[in-house]
Amino acid sequence: MGNTTRYGLIGCGMMGQEHLRNIALLPEADVAAIFEPDATMRARAMDIAPDARLHESLDDLLSAPDLDCLLVASPNHLHAQQLRRIAEINPLPLLMEKPLFTDMEDYGFVSEVQDTYPAPIWVAMEYRYMPVIAKLVEEVRTMQLAGDMIHMLTIREHRFPFLEKVGDWNRFNRKTGGTLVEKCCHFFDLMSFILRSRPVRVFASGGQGANHLDESYDGETPDILDNAYVVLDYENGSRAMLDLCMFADGSKFQEYIAAVGSTQKVECRVPGPQRFWPVDDLGDPPVAEVTVSRRDPRVELSVEVPVDPELLDAGDHNGSTFYQHRKFLDVVRRGGEVEVDLSAGIEAVLIGKAAQHSIATGEAVDLTKGPFASEVRNRSDLHAERN
Repeated sequence: MGNTTRYGLIGCGMMGQEHLRNIALLPEADVAAIFEPDATMRARAMDIAPDARLHESLDDLLSAPDLDCLLVASPNHLHAQQLRRIAEINPLPLLMEKPLFTDMEDYGFVSEVQDTYPAPIWVAMEYRYMPVIAKLVEEVRTMQLAGDMIHMLTIREHRFPFLEKVGDWNRFNRKTGGTLVEKCCHFFDLMSFILRSRPVRVFASGGQGANHLDESYDGETPDILDNAYVVLDYENGSRAMLDLCMFADGSKFQEYIAAVGSTQKVECRVPGPQRFWPVDDLGDPPVAEVTVSRRDPRVELSVEVPVDPELLDAGDHNGSTFYQHRKFLDVVRRGGEVEVDLSAGIEAVLIGKAAQHSIATGEAVDLTKGPFASEVRNRSDLHAERN
């Protein structure tokens, strides 16, 4: 590998373009090759990375001789089949966008890949790398080291509806995996990461209340959920809840996370994408913040966690995509272990699938056995060992 790490990028829609902008901020990396079948997205990608070579097919890109790593940011339902092809042709270090798969028939193959793939695979769970969430995790780790278990963890996302995507793939469960997979698997990953335990049971309630009901695609009405509550029980006795609403565009903060232990509570608030903030009506957008509330003595301390404006302009995830790439590049260039491995990505999809099943059936789902059980983890302390 030379002084510059050369990416091959597969998929240059909205998220792929965010990756392009953030890679451009890293002096030791560039995008050498792109495969994007949509002409409009291809043109936008080339505006960001004009020196990249365009390839007409995935196989063509994978045959390029001068790539150091790959990034998959294609529509969800293509991830598993593209991962299979990458493993067959050119298994380079890989940053794989979530979710890893959308169809349970691909679960077995993706599980096998972690034992056979000869290079690192990092699952792109950007939320771990938002500076304000990293600060919350730091405070939680201090509590845990002092023996204070997190009893309750709440993640709330109140945001705008799904945006328009190429071919409208994000309007249907069969291509997204379902909203609780497509949109929320990174929240389930965050729950397990924060709690350092394995989920054992999930119950969910949700529906399609306001969004996309007046849309039609080839005679089909979208079937994706736009609101849900998901409750999880964890092996260590913790419990977590996701509160999702996708018709809450007026919210000041898009995400709110609260971790409550016996001695204190840590919470953070995360603004949504700056490009959607109505500056003319409301002035400057809010800044992310963390609050620590102690019980004895009773005290509340809050601090803002600003993000470099250049990083905010480069994407919709509060700077996290840049920090994720910096860590991934360190693995590619210097070796070491990835921070978000395939087992974490698989577990997040299984939780989302189980939650979708719970909504459909009205039943709680046991995550320790049956179709949604993770076969890639057999020790409850694996989270603590890895993290």
